Amino acid sequence: MNCDTLLREIAFKKNMPVVDLLLAILNRFTSIMTSGKRGVTLLGICPITINVIKASIQTANFMDFPLMFVATLNQIDIDGGYTGLTQKDFVKLVRREVERQEYNGPVIIALDHGGPWLKDKHVIEGYGFEEAMDWVMRSIEACIKAGYDLLHIDTTVDITLGRGKKLSISDVVKRTVTLIEYAEEVRKREGVQKLSYEVGTEEIHGGITSPELFEKFIIELRIKLKERGLEEIWPCFIVGDIGTYPMLENKLDAGKSKILVNIAKAYNLHVKGHYTDFVLNPEEYPKIGIAAANIGPELAYSEYLALNSLANIEKKLFYSGKIPELSNIVEELDKLIIESGRWKKWLRAGEIDWKKIPHNMRQWLFGTSARYVLSDQQVIDRISKLSDNLEKYGINVNERLDKSIKDTLVRYANAFNLKDTCFKIAIALIDLF
Repeated sequence: MNCDTLLREIAFKKNMPVVDLLLAILNRFTSIMTSGKRGVTLLGICPITINVIKASIQTANFMDFPLMFVATLNQIDIDGGYTGLTQKDFVKLVRREVERQEYNGPVIIALDHGGPWLKDKHVIEGYGFEEAMDWVMRSIEACIKAGYDLLHIDTTVDITLGRGKKLSISDVVKRTVTLIEYAEEVRKREGVQKLSYEVGTEEIHGGITSPELFEKFIIELRIKLKERGLEEIWPCFIVGDIGTYPMLENKLDAGKSKILVNIAKAYNLHVKGHYTDFVLNPEEYPKIGIAAANIGPELAYSEYLALNSLANIEKKLFYSGKIPELSNIVEELDKLIIESGRWKKWLRAGEIDWKKIPHNMRQWLFGTSARYVLSDQQVIDRISKLSDNLEKYGINVNERLDKSIKDTLVRYANAFNLKDTCFKIAIALIDLF
């Protein structure tokens, strides 16, 4: 019996969600309030490409830490998302790869940002509220049927509001409870074990931008869940504004984070950080007591930089007459990224003209937005051509791409004190069994 199976068996016996049990175990041996103990922050990995999924399992196996994939509806959904994977496809792929690589640690599959207009398609095509909510409900149902363990319910966006207006906390809570209630109906109908939930957002559009509003949201959520007969349901994670945002010089605001962690702890909640990509001080997360943190765009950026480096080697071989034809992988990748238009949502105020954006920012936009097209067949074909060109000269393209992803993951795993965590979890589970 491996660690994941044991975790699920004990969770079933205790009639509690798997992620809630995992967090309770981590709290037992990593309490930052205990002298000499180091905190642990779980790493949430966005499955932006199949390469990332496979490299993540390899890294978790090597470093012995729990796997937690956090999939947005842009990445994986009933329409295939930009990876081409449905929820069912995704879970099957993870399970198959876990078995192939003989990884025995906990494997958590989570929905990230499940809410109306948090899928780009809903914004681009101008979905109304009912249409967006209906899609999200169908997506949530697909997640539950596929075997997801954790659902992030995020109802903080409303594109029908006027410019500069935000949803009230009461409206955010009401919509959050509506989706949780629906998820529970599906779960019970399908005979699925209890689910873990995550609520809130780091985004400013949700209005949860201060400690006061953060606590107000928690209080109103508890009241509303009780009103709907869902008093037994309580999220394990809450997301708040901890100062992070996807940019090259990203930084955790330690002061603000400590306040939110303390508020959350008073209500039996764990703070989860989003937009951890490129953060300059990841080692602060476990020190402060942030229970988990997500990364995604930085993994695409790593792959993009690796492809650029490999393409430069290919060009040297071509211009020296050693290979007959270029793959033009970077040119094709950049063209598809620009055509997608999805990079535009990451522009900062005043950045309208592409040509006037500083070079390092343009490279960042290309790199992070590569996730939207890396799974396109045109890109896959070009990478295959690049691989054929370089393989005869002793360069394995897939290995280099894997290394670029793993290097990023290892950086966070070390900063989050994750090494050998599965071993410690297994010992704790034996005591509970």
